[in-house]
Amino acid sequence: MSDLNRLYPRHAEAVTPSDSVVHNYIALWVGGAGTVALKLAGDTVAVNFVAVPAGSFLPVQTMYVMSTGTTATNIVGLRAN
Repeated sequence: MSDLNRLYPRHAEAVTPSDSVVHNYIALWVGGAGTVALKLAGDTVAVNFVAVPAGSFLPVQTMYVMSTGTTATNIVGLRAN
């Protein structure tokens, strides 16, 4: 697979936020507005994306979609592999 293909999603799945399960997504789609608490790849602390509108994409490499602090709903995780 070329490096370019690793940038585009090939799989999608519904996300159940968890403070302990590694998700490893290249982007998220947020179906229901709210806050999305994430630990990004390479980070050790969570960051809150506040007031994310419904129907938004978050183009971030995510290791954890945290249950603590996440109020957004209908989150879909996108993977490259």
